[in-house]
Amino acid sequence: MQSLSSIEFKKEFTEHFDGDDSGDLRPRQTPGMLYSKAIPTPVKQVSLLAWSHELAAELGIEQPTQQDDLDILGGNRVTPSMYPYAACYAGHQFGNWAGQLGDGRAITLGEMTTTNGRSVELQLKGAGPTAYSRRADGRAVLRSSVREYLMSEAMHYLGIPTTRALSLVKTGDLVMRDMFYDGNPDNEPGAIVMRVAPTFLRFGNFEMLAARKEIGNLQKLVDWTISRYYPHITGEDKIIQWFIEVVQRTARLMTEWLRVGFVHGVMNTDNMSILGATIDYGPYSFVDDYDPAFTPNTTDLPGRRYAFGRQPAIAKWNLACLAGALAPLVEDKDQLGKALEEYDDHYWASHYMIMGKKLGLDELRETDVKLFDVIEKMLRAIKPDMTIFYQLLIELPLDADGDQVMQHFSESFYKTLSAEETETFVAVITTYAERIASNKIDRAQSQERMRQANPRFILRNYLLHQAIEELEKGDAKLFEKLQQAMKEPYSNKHDEFLKKRPTWASNKAGCSMLSCSS
Repeated sequence: MQSLSSIEFKKEFTEHFDGDDSGDLRPRQTPGMLYSKAIPTPVKQVSLLAWSHELAAELGIEQPTQQDDLDILGGNRVTPSMYPYAACYAGHQFGNWAGQLGDGRAITLGEMTTTNGRSVELQLKGAGPTAYSRRADGRAVLRSSVREYLMSEAMHYLGIPTTRALSLVKTGDLVMRDMFYDGNPDNEPGAIVMRVAPTFLRFGNFEMLAARKEIGNLQKLVDWTISRYYPHITGEDKIIQWFIEVVQRTARLMTEWLRVGFVHGVMNTDNMSILGATIDYGPYSFVDDYDPAFTPNTTDLPGRRYAFGRQPAIAKWNLACLAGALAPLVEDKDQLGKALEEYDDHYWASHYMIMGKKLGLDELRETDVKLFDVIEKMLRAIKPDMTIFYQLLIELPLDADGDQVMQHFSESFYKTLSAEETETFVAVITTYAERIASNKIDRAQSQERMRQANPRFILRNYLLHQAIEELEKGDAKLFEKLQQAMKEPYSNKHDEFLKKRPTWASNKAGCSMLSCSS
């Protein structure tokens, strides 16, 4: 194990590509540059709030105890081997071309080699302005940082590809934020998260170069990305083969999000990882009551472009933007279109497989697709708590009559069902029970498949809100409980959190809806 200050950082990205080495933090356009040097801006006092021991062990980094190491986590110290920089990228935001964006409050310190020989980037989020901060201050507040830290690690333990979070520190500074952009700014405690990923490259990095017609830089970035992160892809058609794999990974990621009820909230192309991993945790949420039209992002209203059920379609739209960026490098552009159209097949194949596991089926039969559709239609109409519904489904008595079915699932309902809704619900559950009874595996095996596919613990927004409010008052008990529970999302050890969203949280700011600054 090594200390943070003893890490010998590599500078492979900054040494391979052109960048602005001036260190000028003034907002500006940077044509021809893939990054700009950005020294973190010091804060008042760095203090450790959370540390991911499991991730640290993978990285081979010991928990900091000396202030010199803590200062690295807060941007107050830059070691000689670091080259802090902010990446330049563009993106489509809410369907509209936004031009140059870039890392406005993220600063990559460099790359390091882990204990198993992998290369990862360490990045500070909230460490001050960069050339891409535009009119912002480059800072992050405690509430958004707590959400990013916890959710990054929670997704990892759910088994979903994601960036990770090594640490969360308080800065001792106050940061002014207008949480809902409604003209009511307030001072909030500042914080910084250290994020970890093999790369933070996103679709927007390639869109930026294509938009500027920097074809040489685009070719160089594509070649570097393939050789470094997709080394198994070679040959003259490697760009097409690479795009095909990005399509496949993105399709699988969408099915994983829907499996656990995750809503990203701001699926702009600059928030889409080139590795098919979850990246940039802003106004995310898990669905409580099942609702494909649910969006947690106030900025996404009224159109609900990034609503829960629209995420797979948006992912394809974003992939089309990536294909457009790659088109100048591909002679046969129809191949890009063909690869994109195969997204639907990849998505549905993955979706059906996951649904089979969520429902405990022994195999996928032709008639199961109709069953999936019937269950989906029922869930949309009844809107039970998604997590609790699937947990109760695991323990469903297969011989239950109508009254017993309703009693069994009563804890998942947010409303009193009408006679018609009750009839529909019982009919669907009865059909499901008949399908399970025909399984070629025994009930115990079926239930085990369901337990592995359906989380029992999720980071509900109201729990995060409570934890943040308590942390701001100096009480970390709930925050620490959530840190433990998120590591065992399929266990029954944390059933104190297996509860529906309380009524008070339905319309409370920070619980039901959040902004892009959250």
